[in-house]
Amino acid sequence: MGTIKVLFHNNCFDGLASAAVFSDFYSKAIDKDRQFRYEGLAHRAGQLFLDVAFDGDENAIVDFKYSSDPRLTWWFDHHQSAFLNSGDEAHFRADRSGRKFHDPSYRSCTKLIAEICQKHFRFDTSRLKELIHWADIIDGAQFESARTAVEIPESAMKLMMVVEGVRDNSKINRLIVEFQRQTLDEIMELQWVLDIFRPLYERHLQSIEMIRSKAQYSDHTIFFDVSEFDLEGYNKFIPYYLFPEAVYCVGVSLSSYRTKISVGSNPWSPLPRTHNLAALCERYGGGGHPVVGAISLAPSELEKARAIASGIVRELRGQA
Repeated sequence: MGTIKVLFHNNCFDGLASAAVFSDFYSKAIDKDRQFRYEGLAHRAGQLFLDVAFDGDENAIVDFKYSSDPRLTWWFDHHQSAFLNSGDEAHFRADRSGRKFHDPSYRSCTKLIAEICQKHFRFDTSRLKELIHWADIIDGAQFESARTAVEIPESAMKLMMVVEGVRDNSKINRLIVEFQRQTLDEIMELQWVLDIFRPLYERHLQSIEMIRSKAQYSDHTIFFDVSEFDLEGYNKFIPYYLFPEAVYCVGVSLSSYRTKISVGSNPWSPLPRTHNLAALCERYGGGGHPVVGAISLAPSELEKARAIASGIVRELRGQA
């Protein structure tokens, strides 16, 4: 029978949706007898793949950086900052397997996978069109307004909160399987999903006030440091809900495995974005997309993170 291990961007709706669409494709178009195993990956300081085991008979990475490990057989990513170093990029460019794909023009990795599967493997992904549609909206921040993004009326957006907030790997993996089987409304009605969602939603309402209490706004840029709170998984649109006139936002947060600097831009800003945020974050070992990026440092490097964030804020405010 053999196994395929799918490694995906953890606690990210697009990451889980990518894993689901790839799994559906692989099981129907490549090998129906493979057994699937899943492992979430998170951006952090240091070598991202140091303790990652590519121990399946086949191994896939979706919605995460490239690895030149010879055991990696499938790869899909849409981030501008997809490579840890020039050697990894050269390794990818030299690959002739026809199973590794990168295109930063896509808003979501899920849609990239769906269209690659249709174009290169003649696989019809329309059965999962609802999931593909919402992954593209969520990862591309294509909500109608900040109010819609924060007040989360749709099942997909409630599931986004579940995905970002749950820390139980077994439940994350169950969601990947459910994404392949049921509609988003049906998944949201599952009792175990509701049991996760309800306290997360209460925490979400509290996080709005936490961020409001810490936010500093000037020159179209928001800054907040919530490292004293457990807010690793807060809704990234809250700052623009609170300050709709903002163009940029920089936030510092702390978790058990990293200090994170989040750098974003307001999808509904009345003024244009003039900075490439992925390139800005790459200066400090981070990356992302032109419209949103992040930098991960060790949990012990909070003061360093604050200093980096302060410099980024000054640059975005035109003070550097």
